Amino acid sequence: MANISKRIGWEILKKSFAPFFALFLFGGGYVFYRMKIEPAISSELQAGLKKYIMTLLVMCIAFIIHRIADATLGWYRGNVAAKTETLLDDKLIPILRRTVKVTIWVIAFLVILPLYGVNISALIAALGVSSLAIALAAQDTIANIIAGFLIMIDTPFVEGDRIKLPSGEIVDVLDIGVRRSKFLSVDKAIVIVPNVDLSKSKIVNYTCKK
Repeated sequence: MANISKRIGWEILKKSFAPFFALFLFGGGYVFYRMKIEPAISSELQAGLKKYIMTLLVMCIAFIIHRIADATLGWYRGNVAAKTETLLDDKLIPILRRTVKVTIWVIAFLVILPLYGVNISALIAALGVSSLAIALAAQDTIANIIAGFLIMIDTPFVEGDRIKLPSGEIVDVLDIGVRRSKFLSVDKAIVIVPNVDLSKSKIVNYTCKK
């Protein structure tokens, strides 16, 4: 357990050194600004510089959080997910890494905008309406993604198995994707099937599982 914690800590340290160093330089520059520059400038200029200083601070913090999250997920993918039999974590981690990255920077963007006089309440409402519209337009894609995760969890078949598809074709499983899965038919053709069709239909698995 101690070795695992040490490896995680070392991975996070390597990924986070640059943003922490940038934050350290920022802190030193801020102290110099407060001691030497701020007393010598007008209050109007101070107010103008404050928003840029806060912008840099928020960006540094977001960068640190992003690198720590990325290092943790990267370590898990290389040291844990690669050693497990299930494909769920191998498929899920890349999506999770992108989702975490986007979420962190969207939050940072929403924190920065009010510094420049932008009303984020209207923006958040617009984003909510847009997200709902996108979700409705992409409901088939979302259904396939959920079905793909359920297939990976339930494992009615795995890569290399020979199965009968709902269409009646006998195929070998090549890849279980997040949205669609690929199979190789007896005549060496690639068959691609949406996961939602596989999850709601009868699948016959001819591979003997001990």
